[in-house]
Amino acid sequence: MTSDYTLKLAAELELASRLRAAQFLVTQRPWLDLYGVNVRPVPPFGSVSRKPFVDPALIHRTLPDELLWEIFSRMNPYTLGRAACVCRKWRYTIRNPVFWRNACLKAWQLHGVAENYKILQSKYDGSWRKMWLLRPRLRTDGLYVSRNTYIRAGVAEWKITNPVHIVCYYRYLRFYPSGRFLYKNSSQKVKDVVKCMHFRASKADCVFSGQCTLSEDKVEAALLYPGSRPTVLRIRLRLRGTTVGANNRLDLVSLVTSGVNDAEANGPNDDILGVVEGWEEDETHNPDVPATSHRRGLTPFVFIPFDEVETSELNLPVEKMDYFVPG
Repeated sequence: MTSDYTLKLAAELELASRLRAAQFLVTQRPWLDLYGVNVRPVPPFGSVSRKPFVDPALIHRTLPDELLWEIFSRMNPYTLGRAACVCRKWRYTIRNPVFWRNACLKAWQLHGVAENYKILQSKYDGSWRKMWLLRPRLRTDGLYVSRNTYIRAGVAEWKITNPVHIVCYYRYLRFYPSGRFLYKNSSQKVKDVVKCMHFRASKADCVFSGQCTLSEDKVEAALLYPGSRPTVLRIRLRLRGTTVGANNRLDLVSLVTSGVNDAEANGPNDDILGVVEGWEEDETHNPDVPATSHRRGLTPFVFIPFDEVETSELNLPVEKMDYFVPG
């Protein structure tokens, strides 16, 4: 007869073997132990708490909230977005609508304060941060760059085959909140052109200024080339972004050059967009300068912030990057 001890030992051995098998089948999940444990978050800036809270972070104990607020108020929205990833307290502080309201009113200052408030309530549920992320806007903290290449056949003497050259040139755009913009067409790299993309540039830099308007995601721009035969450049663009709120791409819809008469050329340069408003694509006001719609060099513009112009891949020569896909 089998004793009770033998039966009890066999049952315990069977239970132990089942537990060993379960360890291989069930994945350990330590974070499941946190279920039901109440973790008190860091109180946001300006909140009133009943119990005194001592922040364990050294930077929060030594940096007053007032000084932290002052630092955040001097940051641009994209730097604020990076700072919000540092810790929970900074994220709660940066969520304050004051920072995003100032950024929105500056970005769309041409629409006026009253119109911006109407758009805020009707389309973005009263959230300035949501308005900043979802409403199309032209970025002013860098340059829009279009890199274009084409192949040109060369001539070589005493050879059977002629060489082929890859020619690379760029179109540069810099926008301002006031509705003005700067344009430059050059073969120079981004890190060299950024030094002269301002209103104090000399005539030798060949930087031209014009006017632009933004309606939803459509951009209308125009500028005047001075000279013996004044020519107006009309640009139509479509604004988009690779991520939400990026606004880092401009697709060239059309690029047209037309002639203007003496009265239009001698008028105020700030109203050049009003002069060409309503013009047809093939319309010109100077018979010596026919209207030309350009079909080449329409590569989309890529936005490059000022702090990335030195390290941008658009500075690479043709030998290292013969063609660039903006995406």
